[in-house]
Amino acid sequence: MSVEAPDVPFSTDPAPGTPPVLGERRSGWQQGLVWSFVLIPMLALLATVPVVWGWGLGWWDLAIAAVFYVVGILGVTVGYHRHFTHRSFKAQRWLRVALAITGSMAIQGSMMAWVADHRRHHAYSDKDGDPHSPWRYGDTPWAVARGFFWSHIGWIFDRDKTNWERFIPDLLADRVLRRVSGLFGLWVTASLVLPAALGGLLTWSWAGVLTGFFWGGLVRMAVCHHVTWSINSICHMVGARPFRSRDRSRNFWPLAVLSMGESWHNLHHADPTCARHGVLKGQIDISARVIWLFERAGWATDVRWPTTRRLDRLRAS
Repeated sequence: MSVEAPDVPFSTDPAPGTPPVLGERRSGWQQGLVWSFVLIPMLALLATVPVVWGWGLGWWDLAIAAVFYVVGILGVTVGYHRHFTHRSFKAQRWLRVALAITGSMAIQGSMMAWVADHRRHHAYSDKDGDPHSPWRYGDTPWAVARGFFWSHIGWIFDRDKTNWERFIPDLLADRVLRRVSGLFGLWVTASLVLPAALGGLLTWSWAGVLTGFFWGGLVRMAVCHHVTWSINSICHMVGARPFRSRDRSRNFWPLAVLSMGESWHNLHHADPTCARHGVLKGQIDISARVIWLFERAGWATDVRWPTTRRLDRLRAS
């Protein structure tokens, strides 16, 4: 069933008594974990050239990395983003839990934290209060360079956390989801241990354990990170704007497949609760196709598919 998507429900002008935007600050050990989960995969990504040149890349490694990449990034795009953040479709309880777990395996933060940050981003997109706008420092060349770095990776190290009570009261009210999100460390461990275990079992060697961990764990995580972060940075700076939005969101086609359709970012900001982002001819949106499959199987309902009438209203003049 097609349901027309309403405008984004998060206001930049909160009612009196609304909780503040920011919550508590990260503790020292939490900040240390953030640095570890960003820098270690990045170092692994830098090490890929000498590793490939000398030793350590086989077909099993590529297959393991690809499987865990697809599972994790779809957990983010379909689960964290389109389902939990924007409520683009309703899902059966088991599917909600599965999406929260697979999104956690992308190691981009717990479901609660990710959704709170992203709802805050939409409420203040490219304005004061946006956690990762590339236009944070202005429009001069130096300001744009600083803004790109901030929106791509710098904001992750900001110790001020988004206020959950303000942005995700609906999720906090769900005891099961609170439990799943609170087990983020377990899902992170599984995301790193399983590729190593599969590598060892498939090759029956300790070398397979190491290469499975390196390619299917660290390198896969780094690629997944940078693809997602590029939506925050590149897709607010470079590309086409066929639809009207209240910010500088753009479509960047080279990332369409790797991002599972998330880089059709302009339509998303013009119509945030729409389940499909790539709505124009030739725009591949794998996440939307997955949601369509969920709907056909009866696992997802009330999917907010785009309508011709609404798209016509949103088109840029």
